Amino acid sequence: MQSPIFAYNEQQTQERWSLQNKQMLRVTLESHDDILARKGTMVAYQGLVEFDAEYQSNQQSRARAQTGEGLDLMRCHGQGTVYLANLKQHVHVMDVDQDGLTVDSSYVLAMDSSLHHEVIAVDSLYGISGSGKYQLNISGRGKVALMTSGMPLLLQVTPDKYVNCDADAIVAWSTGLRVQMQAQTHSSGVWRRRGSTGEGWELSFMGTGFALVQPSELLPPQNAQTGSGLAAQYGMGQQGAHGQNQGNAWS
Repeated sequence: MQSPIFAYNEQQTQERWSLQNKQMLRVTLESHDDILARKGTMVAYQGLVEFDAEYQSNQQSRARAQTGEGLDLMRCHGQGTVYLANLKQHVHVMDVDQDGLTVDSSYVLAMDSSLHHEVIAVDSLYGISGSGKYQLNISGRGKVALMTSGMPLLLQVTPDKYVNCDADAIVAWSTGLRVQMQAQTHSSGVWRRRGSTGEGWELSFMGTGFALVQPSELLPPQNAQTGSGLAAQYGMGQQGAHGQNQGNAWS
């Protein structure tokens, strides 16, 4: 039998985490060296590999219910090779070190089981309840695989060059960065996506690190709510329960 399809053979490598192609992750498992993967993303495996639902603590369950952020994970363990993919999204493997990584949980494909993750609140001048208010903070040492819709752009942030990103396009950033959610208008038209421009809320990053954006914007949150009071309805004032809770874990 002959066909061009036979050119898509398994890619042999000595790396534990590697890409089979741009849209498929390959991870080699060994005893006592588990990984956590998004539920339902296993497309194939070789060897003696088992998949178990990962336990969620009461705090994690409450955070997921209240904020919408969190991970539905399965534990992959045993000896063999597992292949992971999700909706043909592009996969990227990153090393998490002492600096930490903050990410939208929607873009996490897999991570080393040694890494710790918790929901955090993003600082907002306006007390916005919608896209970008809560994120997932990943800390420790290990690897994490992220997904993007298309090839992403990695922007370097320095003390003399801060970066602004659309809140619907940002994927992840260095945890050590100072982050603020804001809009580029101070008028009553703040409820619209930048008036007639189609642009909405953005995240402003300051400090030293990086911000990762994808070439795709999610739909804006419907019926997004601001903090209490008339001023908050028009995007002004320091409103919202977590408005000044930058970097703090959700509780």
